Parts: sequence; C-alpha cells; structure tokens
Amino acid sequence: MKNILLLIFLATCFSLNAQSKKSVKKSTKEFRAHYKADFLKSERSPFYNKEAELKNLRFFRPKSKYKVDCTFHRTPNEKPFDMATYSGKVKQFIKFGILTFSLNGEQHHLSVYQNLKYKKISPESLFLPFKDLSSNKKTYGGGRYIDLKMTDIKGNKMTLDFNKAYNPWCAFSSGYNCPVPPTENHLPIAIKAGEKKPKHTKKH
Repeated sequence: MKNILLLIFLATCFSLNAQSKKSVKKSTKEFRAHYKADFLKSERSPFYNKEAELKNLRFFRPKSKYKVDCTFHRTPNEKPFDMATYSGKVKQFIKFGILTFSLNGEQHHLSVYQNLKYKKISPESLFLPFKDLSSNKKTYGGGRYIDLKMTDIKGNKMTLDFNKAYNPWCAFSSGYNCPVPPTENHLPIAIKAGEKKPKHTKKH
C-alpha cells in the first residue's frame, strides 16, 4: 500500500512539474513575441533595419526554476531619488517595495521602483532593474529589466519571472536614457534566464 501511495505521489509531482514547464515555456514565448513586435512598430526603435536586426536578439531557453515566488514588503516612507542613466542624465524614481525570494537554495532581495514621470500615465507600472554575475559575460553588461504591475501583488506575495528579463535599448544603440541598476539590485548569482547579449553590443 505504501509503495502504491508513493508511486501516486511521484506521478503527481512529475505531472505538476511538466505542467509548470509547459506553462513557463508558453508564457515566455508569448512575452518574447510581443517584445520583438515592439521593435518593429516603435518609431524610437534602436534598429534601423528592423526585420534584419531582430536576428541579433538572443535568449536563454525558458526554465521554470527562474520563475520564483517572492514575499513582497512595501516601503511606503521612501523619498524620490535620482536614478542614474547611461547617457549621464538622471530619472526620478521612488522605491515601492522589496522582493525576497530563494534561488539555488539561497535567499535574495531585489527592490522594485516606480517611475515618477510615468506615474500619471501608467500608475500601476513598476520597474525592476538588476545586474547579476552573468552581466558582461552571457548577458548585457549594463544590466537587464523586468516590468511588473501593482496588480501582480497578491497580499504580500508576488511572482518574479526572470525568463522575461530583457535588455535596455542602450544594449543596441546610443542615444537612450537607460537607467543604471542601483547597487542594491546587484545579485551575487548568475541569472541564466531571459535575454542574452545581442550579437553586436556595447560594453558597460
């Protein structure tokens, strides 16, 4: 009887894991399709020959381990600050909260910000810039971004999907004011998920 129950348990775990991988693969594919479409339709696109240059985009394969459950801690008493950009200009942000999560058996923290310029236009939008040990190796040296929304927060929980990490436009061309990930968002691990370095890129 115990062996039968164990087999049922293992079969259930295998099925749930397979479903999770399939779900991550599907959502990542959809995200990247929209991401590529933005390069084609945006008038400010860093690509001159848009269709041809899309071939320079490179990505890690989707992995369910990089879709992590986080504890969200709101930071309501923060003051606005100037976040540096790679053009030398600054942009005003305010820290909205802190995400705590486990990856590879270790606990990590990342801060989430709100862009004050776009607060009235898109009040639900949140911004997560980060660097990790893959930066300037497998991934763009200037760090990568993840877009979030306040509606992603459920109580004190939020899911963070590194498969949807993308490069700032500064990775492809100059002339953009791309925020520099603050030091508090430098992870001591390599995040081998999301967008890689494009085939032709600058160094930061």
